[in-house]
Amino acid sequence: MILSYHPCFEADMNIICAGREPQHNDLQAIKQADAVILPQGCRESLYQMARANCGHVFPNYDARFTYKEKIGQIHLFKKTGILYPHTNTYPDIDSFYKTHGNPPAETGLIFPCIFKFNWGGEGSTVFYVKSLSTFMDVLEKAAGFEKTGQYGFLIQEYIPANNRTLRVVVINKKIITYWRINENPDNVIVTLSKGAHIDKSADPELQESASVETKKFCKKTGLNLAGIDFIFSPELKPLILEINYFFGRRGLGGSESYYQILCMEIYNWLNNIGLSFEQKR
Repeated sequence: MILSYHPCFEADMNIICAGREPQHNDLQAIKQADAVILPQGCRESLYQMARANCGHVFPNYDARFTYKEKIGQIHLFKKTGILYPHTNTYPDIDSFYKTHGNPPAETGLIFPCIFKFNWGGEGSTVFYVKSLSTFMDVLEKAAGFEKTGQYGFLIQEYIPANNRTLRVVVINKKIITYWRINENPDNVIVTLSKGAHIDKSADPELQESASVETKKFCKKTGLNLAGIDFIFSPELKPLILEINYFFGRRGLGGSESYYQILCMEIYNWLNNIGLSFEQKR
């Protein structure tokens, strides 16, 4: 029996768990299932229940819930050995001051740099920092966030990337790559929400090298549904920036196209694990 919690994938049994914690009836259904299909936005409680009580769960979010948020991802990159820009992580402002002094000494920091809060998407909590005075302004934002219970940030080496990043989308075994390019040279943080456009054809050899690294990374982590961002070193080696478990669909042709790809890859995943399942019409 195939159990689906995903509203766009129809299986033998279909349950919606949005906006609530999993309950006893969910546990009973999961225990009876040969495979469980979860939505991208599933709660950790539902995921852990599924993983503990069913041998086959899609997607594999072990890395997402073990290495949480951006600081956790840096620890995952270190563990797997994938290349990434030099990064220092700080659980709070106090830990930063213990390392760099209060006020921090400019000699202990290298500018420009990239300042990232531990949360956020679409570049909303990422800042290009050119000087100590600008850095202190961002650190003041961090102090404000800590008053509301939001902690953690990282300081990352700035690597010139010609105002573009490569998105590598992983959907089961399918890999889709495309560039996001910002024509405004003053806008270092490249996101579609800030005016970048999509280019699927530029530098295919670089796209392929990032795809190869992504496949190695996914083999080590089990990751099979995510949008992964890369830039390239001066030597043109792919450097991973972050994993996006919620990702935009414009580069995939829109939501309808994405869900068609997703459903087909779920069928492929089921067949690959020996659970033949006819596609619902």
